[in-house]
Amino acid sequence: MSATDSLFDDFFKAEAKLFLLATIRIALSEDGKDLTSEGIFSDADLATGHIMSKDNAVIAGLPLIPLILEFAGCEFQHIINVDEGDRVGPGALIAAIQGPARHLLRTERVILNYLCHLSGIATLTAKYVEALKGTRTTLLDTRKTLPGLRYPEKYAVRVGGGQNHRLNLGQMLMVKDNHIDRAGGIIPAVDKLRAAYGEDCPPIEVECRSFDEVDQAVGCKVSRIMLDNMDLEELGLALARVPAGIETEVSGGVTLENIAAIGAIGPDFVSVGRLTHSAPVADLSMRISAL
Repeated sequence: MSATDSLFDDFFKAEAKLFLLATIRIALSEDGKDLTSEGIFSDADLATGHIMSKDNAVIAGLPLIPLILEFAGCEFQHIINVDEGDRVGPGALIAAIQGPARHLLRTERVILNYLCHLSGIATLTAKYVEALKGTRTTLLDTRKTLPGLRYPEKYAVRVGGGQNHRLNLGQMLMVKDNHIDRAGGIIPAVDKLRAAYGEDCPPIEVECRSFDEVDQAVGCKVSRIMLDNMDLEELGLALARVPAGIETEVSGGVTLENIAAIGAIGPDFVSVGRLTHSAPVADLSMRISAL
């Protein structure tokens, strides 16, 4: 088992696995019956589908292929030609699937939709990770994901070499600008959280928009401070105000062009929403041929 195969099994457990299987069911259900293929082919007509890459990409989502085929309710044979997380170029054969033509054609688009989308995320993530090489900063994703696809999208970030911020609202207490403004400030917001959860209070992260807010969060001894939408000069000054023992995260306005400079300043983390909400799809296709 490769490291990325182990990542898939470790990532998709319990709730994550249930969400993944639900999205596969929905994807197949929303396509409905393939009247075209059923009208042209019988169950005796067999075919092979070759999944090919048309561009450079980091491949993610290969373990979904057998899951999708299983949900299609038909016997298939498949051969995976590359490992999850491999970098491929134009013309690379990624996988081959053999089975009844009508069912293969029904699952073609669902398989490609997942592979193209997740490989696109992994490919973009790998570029950001490469830009951060030589720094101490860890790349994180955000919750800016497509509804229903958070788990596979965040999994693709892992395949690309990034790490995950919280998967859901229950994994960390994150005090953002709207919480701060409504609660009357950082100090009352943090005080209310600690009063609500007592000794079992989860880690608290506070989003800070100014040096004054950074000082308040430091005074509260929170677990992590997020520096939001600051330029490089402001980031350097803000980070200098945060003592050891409090993690730092940079968010907002992070691009491939400036992430190396941000990493050079030395935050613990940098979170990038565009990893999931703006990643171009990988250019993959499936070529069908008769057996």
